[in-house]
Amino acid sequence: MNATPLKTLFLAWQDYQSRLWFPVGRLTFDGEVYTFVYIKGAKQAQQECGFEPLMSFPEWNRVYRSTELFAFFANRVMPRSRPDYQSYLSRFNLSTQNLDLMEFLGRTEGERQTDNFKVFPSPQPDNNGQYHLFFVAHGLRYLPECSVRRMEQLEVGEPLWLAHEFHNRHDTKALTLNTEDHHILGYCPRYLVANVFDILMRDPKLVEVKVAKVNLPPSPLKSRLLCEMTYSGFEGYMPFAQEQYQPLMEEDKAIGLATSVGDRSYD
Repeated sequence: MNATPLKTLFLAWQDYQSRLWFPVGRLTFDGEVYTFVYIKGAKQAQQECGFEPLMSFPEWNRVYRSTELFAFFANRVMPRSRPDYQSYLSRFNLSTQNLDLMEFLGRTEGERQTDNFKVFPSPQPDNNGQYHLFFVAHGLRYLPECSVRRMEQLEVGEPLWLAHEFHNRHDTKALTLNTEDHHILGYCPRYLVANVFDILMRDPKLVEVKVAKVNLPPSPLKSRLLCEMTYSGFEGYMPFAQEQYQPLMEEDKAIGLATSVGDRSYD
């Protein structure tokens, strides 16, 4: 029996006009086979913003399987041949030793310059029932210069505090990242907010955020601050259990096995 823990990533799509983000797909890996399915958030994105199936996955109600990482996702993994490969991994506290493709995608968000998709992980509990997630702070381009300077003074392990922006007209559940001396250092990614907001409302002490790494200039501002979130669930809690994250087609109804991953390129 395959003892490798199932690893899960979600695919999110942003509508260029409304700027709204929708979770649209789920990628899993059991150690042998990659599986992709559309989730119910894709239908919501279609109804509200005209989202259509991807060329790589043209059917809503099909379960796609492959023994290799699908080209759509493989194209989001930086090639080792890139001269900045080592420095890129370092920004996200990733090592070249036994590099895990699913971890790479989840840590870097699988972001490309040429489209409006991001990838984010669904965490698994450790032996103590705690969940751990790494993420880069969002919204840094909107920060005042004083916040950017404060960010450059952060130390690894320094705590950050989450604050709810009730009156944020773009996102009423927005969570800012704050230092103890009251500097706002960006935002918790929206995809994480959906996962931890209910926990925060129940007991803020269950969620902890710390500085994992600060990438000083000339590193891009968007990857300046890497954070680690640790949190405990409540009884019956499951990560991303909301309706929009549920598959359109159950995996046990899948037929066939795709093996082609296509050509790769990385922007």
